[in-house]
Amino acid sequence: MSCDYYETLEINRSATDSDIKKAYRRLALKFHPSRNGEAGSSEIFVQLGEAYDVLSDLYDTANTQPMAPSRTMSRLNRIARWNKKHRKNLKLVKFAVHRCSSSILARKKATYDKFGEEGLKGGIPAEIASGGAWSSKYIYHGNSDKTFRQFFGCDNPFADFLTIESPLEFSCLQPGVKRTQDSPIERDLHLSLDDLFHGCIKKIKISRRVMNEDGPTSSIKDKILTIEVKPGWKEGTRIIFSKEGDQGPNSIPADIVFLVREKPHHLFIRQHNDLIYKAKISLEMALTGFSLDVQTLDGRLLTIPVNDIVDPSYKKMLNGEGMPLPQDPSQRGDLIIAFDIEFPEKLCAESKNLIKQALSFKY
Repeated sequence: MSCDYYETLEINRSATDSDIKKAYRRLALKFHPSRNGEAGSSEIFVQLGEAYDVLSDLYDTANTQPMAPSRTMSRLNRIARWNKKHRKNLKLVKFAVHRCSSSILARKKATYDKFGEEGLKGGIPAEIASGGAWSSKYIYHGNSDKTFRQFFGCDNPFADFLTIESPLEFSCLQPGVKRTQDSPIERDLHLSLDDLFHGCIKKIKISRRVMNEDGPTSSIKDKILTIEVKPGWKEGTRIIFSKEGDQGPNSIPADIVFLVREKPHHLFIRQHNDLIYKAKISLEMALTGFSLDVQTLDGRLLTIPVNDIVDPSYKKMLNGEGMPLPQDPSQRGDLIIAFDIEFPEKLCAESKNLIKQALSFKY
């Protein structure tokens, strides 16, 4: 059955070497038998291996001419002799060896691009092949795991990477390892009472490890998480960003969880959906009555008359002046006013007599 290697890797014919590597990496990880148990995935995995084996064998026929095997071996021998005398520029030596040895490698991609699968697997005449094409019949070795190992460096790439912006170091685990999700990462989100009353938008920058698309490498990248704080949220509210933790081939990224922490307010104390305001008053005010001004969180000034006798346990309640209800922000809790009565430290004899006279009257 004929196949289109480009279609198998889901790329077009103008794909670069980097595009080919990206496509194989993505699809090989997706259809690897240890990770994908769906019917037909093993066959697709084999097809991917063959497609990559052919298309990754790059050869620029326009700019490079093949070297005869005898000349190639002669040059390699000269490089080897030169290397015995000169030990310094090893990178240049390695490049030269690679350049010479690559000229005798199979030019599978060039042949496939020009003559198609029939020419690749059926072979082409030697006079046509003189331009560097594959002149003998191509037969895929059939070992897709071998292709996989050559690309990733091990049997199983589903292991966490160890370094940042460096090749992944794979742990050779047994096939069939199941991916597990890392434990949630919890962070406190400190919000003022005003933020929780009105609602607001908070943007938080995180740095996390991500897998690069150009191969088995990783890097640290920043991301902005946006939290829409709803009016009425309470202490302990959890905001979950699913799978936004560090990425790893052998694990599912952890959830990032923010926990609401309420900052103290200089006027109010929150109690569930109610707000408590504590007013300091004198003993005179407690006994004779007064008016109290309270600045609300939404900027209004409430003037509250108090005509009752205020004792230490007395509280005045204003319905609907508390915090918005999380489930229905149009509804609100209550404003509870408590009182801190300031008693005089000392009284002169005359003041005491006056108080006695005032309190001796029947109510």
